[in-house]
Amino acid sequence: MYTAGIDIGSVSTEVVILGEGGVKGYSVLDSQVDIEKTAEEALDMALDMARLGRKDVAYSVATGYGRNNVHYANKQVTEITCHAMGAHYLFPNTRTIIDIGGQDSKAVALTTDGPSGPRVVDFCMNDKCAAGTGRFLEVMARVLDVDIKEMGPLSQKSTKEINISSMCTVFAESEVISLIHQKHNKEDIISGLHTAIARKVLSLVQRLDIREEVTLTGGVMKNVGVVEKLQQELSPRKINLPEEPQIVGAIGAALLARKYVCS
Repeated sequence: MYTAGIDIGSVSTEVVILGEGGVKGYSVLDSQVDIEKTAEEALDMALDMARLGRKDVAYSVATGYGRNNVHYANKQVTEITCHAMGAHYLFPNTRTIIDIGGQDSKAVALTTDGPSGPRVVDFCMNDKCAAGTGRFLEVMARVLDVDIKEMGPLSQKSTKEINISSMCTVFAESEVISLIHQKHNKEDIISGLHTAIARKVLSLVQRLDIREEVTLTGGVMKNVGVVEKLQQELSPRKINLPEEPQIVGAIGAALLARKYVCS
């Protein structure tokens, strides 16, 4: 039996095909204006990887901000629940989730005391401001004239920490331009940006009771510089990083699909 999880975010769309033994295929696409078309393309790509057809999918669950636009999905579920399911599936001892996506960041506290698997006990989100998100990094990469994928490795070459005082995207952009004019190295500026992001996100997380183990999810967690700063700030807590942190929500959605079809 195969199930599909579709996570429609504001910046990216992920689809996971789950079967016996785990993930059989997945895809990650930029979210387009036509959400339904993006969801269709992402599903077909994931199925191609799994070498399956649509008729092989028994049930599908959509999540994320665009979940109600996925017309082929059998059910829609909030991303908080799906991230909890996905993180717990990958790391069963997960008790806190930190997710940084394209336009929001969230922290989720969960427990597994119940008989039916992980249960969300508290969460908080920063979805009103781009500070500390993928969009924030995209703007800074453009100002610094670097590929966003290179920001992590570049930050590891930093030899001097620079303090970024503002996390407002507009003000931080002006601050970075000023630092460039002062002849600071790009590597040091990027490292400072990553530190600022980590501390901004942790100010959100600290509204919860941070318990081990902590699992990091979301596309921004592909940035090794951000991950290292978070690890430093959260030390000595145990930190889990999935092999593909961007698809955790979609994994959770596919797991819920399996649960629904078997019930």
